[in-house]
Amino acid sequence: MIDCCLFVRLESKVAIITGGASGIGESTARLFVRNGAKVVVADIQDALGLALCEQLGGPEGVATYVHCDVTQDADVRNAVDEAVNRYGGLDIMFCNAGVWGNKFPSLMDSDDGNFRRVMEVNVFGAYLGAKHAARVMVPAGRGCILFTASVFSATAGSLSHPYLSSKHAVVGLAKNLSVELGQHGIRVNCVSPYIVATPLSTRAAGKGKEELEELASSAATLKGVVLEAQDVAEAALYLVSDESKYVHGVNLVVDGGFSVTNPTFAGVLRSRA
Repeated sequence: MIDCCLFVRLESKVAIITGGASGIGESTARLFVRNGAKVVVADIQDALGLALCEQLGGPEGVATYVHCDVTQDADVRNAVDEAVNRYGGLDIMFCNAGVWGNKFPSLMDSDDGNFRRVMEVNVFGAYLGAKHAARVMVPAGRGCILFTASVFSATAGSLSHPYLSSKHAVVGLAKNLSVELGQHGIRVNCVSPYIVATPLSTRAAGKGKEELEELASSAATLKGVVLEAQDVAEAALYLVSDESKYVHGVNLVVDGGFSVTNPTFAGVLRSRA
């Protein structure tokens, strides 16, 4: 039996989650619905998105799937219009869709098309989500826009140039938007997770779930726990709920302390001991 108190956190809220059909987006959609929200899952993975909403919606119809390529203005506009038409408004826009791109190429080996594609999805897609959310939220004088960035928005030198560039850009976009949209009562924040073994990241890394989790744990600062999609969803829930009503312009890094240390010096010392 579900504790009724859970429903208070997002009771009567309407949320859009881009990239909501799998991984972090799926976990967040499930958590938001359990906490009382009506959710529009916006994704290009139609079969997964429809199946998820069928599971979540039930007779109340609290979850709706919309096909949405976040790089297409018309698709993002349609997702926002669907939320408003079906549920009467929009309180939360979680711009979560993203791609990794090619694995770790050097600058000289980089592919121009790959760089453009990563920036288009991760940055331009986030911009479109914020733009169309603001179209509804500014007249209402309230709302919350949340972006999925990455621990690699707070570090450098670990992953490919397009991915790191895109995630640094998303945080910059969020901070700049927080200045403008805060004047209209709209909060803007980022959540930046460490490596999570989602279908997207396992495909990008060419590793299985357990193998990627083992790799991430071996490089982690905090030992004994593994970061999962549900943990990121819980952070997102906090950032869009009224419990964080004065949290604004923040990049919440959920990384077990990974970004606060540089292991290079310690590694050199150990190698020469």
